[in-house]
Amino acid sequence: MDELVTQFRNLSALPLEQKIVNVVDILFVAFLIYRLLMLVRGTQAWRIIAGIGTYLLVYWLSGKLGLVTLSWLLEKGMYLGPTALVILFFPQLREAIDAFVPQTLLLQKLVVSNNEERMEARTVEEIVAAMAELAADRVGALIVVERVSHLDEYAANGVQLNATVSSALLESIFFENNPLHDGAVIIRGDSIMAAACRLPLSASKNLDTHVHMRHRAAVGISEVSDCLSLIVSEERGTISVASDGTLRRLTSHTELRTILNRELRNIEENPTPERRPTLRRRRPKVTP
Repeated sequence: MDELVTQFRNLSALPLEQKIVNVVDILFVAFLIYRLLMLVRGTQAWRIIAGIGTYLLVYWLSGKLGLVTLSWLLEKGMYLGPTALVILFFPQLREAIDAFVPQTLLLQKLVVSNNEERMEARTVEEIVAAMAELAADRVGALIVVERVSHLDEYAANGVQLNATVSSALLESIFFENNPLHDGAVIIRGDSIMAAACRLPLSASKNLDTHVHMRHRAAVGISEVSDCLSLIVSEERGTISVASDGTLRRLTSHTELRTILNRELRNIEENPTPERRPTLRRRRPKVTP
């Protein structure tokens, strides 16, 4: 601490070029600290920040008051500080790194196959048909479609399927009596990798307060990867798409088809009359 104060006092005696470098250095460190405080504000990590501040205050006071044993003990504990901070703040540090280097932009520059089709036209139609049917029946659903970055980490915590994408299979997965309906389906190319997958929830304050867990999970996974998240609201029977941390409600399944073809097949559709998928007739409810 004393060394830092001395450097600030000697700042005026440095050449102009060195002053500018030091000022930029200080501003950059201040910005990093500010970003870290904004990330932990309102979370449990804020208590850790307060604990660290108390620890440093006690260490400083022990030195000033001549408490040699306490000061020595606290000083030895500070050697483990950097490692402990990385462990405690790993989620926040990861979020900060993602904010500095947007993953989608980086992947688009590094991956050569960005212009290749990642999904067959048949697969797009199967997904659109399933989403339209689920929306008509007001059955909640969450489908995550990979683009460039792989989602093996999240597929691993679900039930592995490795099945060809079909509307019948997707609808049966999200049927309320199916044990796999609670969670997300992850699709890679033309295959369903896994179902009942757990996804990270978004903590974004830009989301509507009425947005529920399924939509927050869809936005959360889109914040850490370049995927497309497709959601059906069981309350409103609407279809939404989340990408790059933003949530967008669609007007119809035709708009969903356009988005999938553009993002996954690099095909820009011309405005055409709406093609309605064949919806199966709903079975009447039988009361005992």
